This record gives sequence, C-alpha cells and structure tokens, in this order.
Amino acid sequence: MATHKSAIKRARQNEKRRLRNKSVKTRVKNTVKNVRLAINEKSKEEALKELNNAKSIIDKAAKKGVIHKKTAARKISRLSKQVNTVSA
Repeated sequence: MATHKSAIKRARQNEKRRLRNKSVKTRVKNTVKNVRLAINEKSKEEALKELNNAKSIIDKAAKKGVIHKKTAARKISRLSKQVNTVSA
C-alpha cells in the first residue's frame, strides 16, 4: 500500500475510476449481447432498435475514454454488418 499522501490519494482515485470503467464496459458488453440475440432471433426491427441503442452506449464509452475511439468504431461496424445480413 502507498505511504505518501499523494500516492494514497492516487490509489483512491484509481479505485474509483476502475469501478466506473468496469460498469461502463459491462454495459457495453450487455448491449452488444442484446444486439446479437436479436440477430439470432432473425428479428430485423428488433435488431435495428438494439443496434441504435448499442451505438449510443458504445459512443459514450469512447467519449469517456473507457474504450478507444477506434475500438468503438470497430464494434459498431461489425454489429452493423451483422444486422444488415438479417433478412427482413
């Protein structure tokens, strides 16, 4: 454990950020899973609705710096590609 005052504060800040980032990453994973489930059910409308929701959440995560901007773009691109393969 840290002994300097500044190091103790830094450890406290890191723990708070770790927990915040963890919740955002979990939210991203759950929305991606919801899109994939909608795709597997062959529901085009539901998949599109879930995709728009996922895009928003992934973009917010990238904006906050939880995931990299290009990672977010890649996730959205791959999900969009999968949704487009679903027949109407």
